[in-house]
Amino acid sequence: MRTQNGESVLARIVRIFEAFTPEDSSLTVSEISRRTGLHVATASRLVAELVSYGFPTRDADRRVRIGMRLWELATRASPSLSLRDAAMPFMEGVHDVVGHHVQLGVLNDDDVLFLERLTAPGAVVNYTRIAGRLPLHASSSGLVLLAHGPDDLRRRVLDGPLHRYTPNTPATPALLRAELAEVRRQGYAFCPGYVHPDALGIAAPVREAHGDVVAALAVIVPNEAGATSVVPVVRTAARGVSRGGTHPAVGVPDGDEPVPVAGRQRSPRRRWSRC
Repeated sequence: MRTQNGESVLARIVRIFEAFTPEDSSLTVSEISRRTGLHVATASRLVAELVSYGFPTRDADRRVRIGMRLWELATRASPSLSLRDAAMPFMEGVHDVVGHHVQLGVLNDDDVLFLERLTAPGAVVNYTRIAGRLPLHASSSGLVLLAHGPDDLRRRVLDGPLHRYTPNTPATPALLRAELAEVRRQGYAFCPGYVHPDALGIAAPVREAHGDVVAALAVIVPNEAGATSVVPVVRTAARGVSRGGTHPAVGVPDGDEPVPVAGRQRSPRRRWSRC
């Protein structure tokens, strides 16, 4: 069904859901109207019908938020669910070691989308959140996905605007090309102060059965001496996720000592996270 201006009702409903952001999880109908460009009466009618199906819900103050029904349907058949389930034991093990943030990201459009994150009280600053996004050029997870992604994706990112979060962000095409080459050469991304000067991201690729990179497993730790000791932990965990389910084993590169991280095992490197 299409409206008089040729736009489908479904397209309008999509615009309503896209009006919500991680920062603005509840909106008034007037705010939805402004963000979507829909007339307030049209927005009100569509929201009311969607609420009747449980997709958004209304708070006591009549503000609208995404409902559990939509989450239920999205989760039920999502291919990301099996990836998250395979990664979680390894993420928990890494979290025991580093004591800060551990996260799992996948490529979505031209961003990294975070499926899961583990954190702790007092952990270093981190801008990511579950279902949040960051640009590919600035984050450790994004650099891993971009380095192993298709050529047309790299061309788009290199040709597009590269936001500089800090003086360390690789925000020129030359710097970004060099960074991606280094990620491919060494097998992981090491990003001191790329998004915030106090934080350092380390990410390694998660591969599917044929060896293609499907996700990035990362930690965000304090940007200080000693962070390199976490690299083998992250790489070993990412290989463990790659071996899960139908994924084949990915060999340990020469010079890397396997570090046990699954099943919430402890490591002497725990001392570093207390610095």
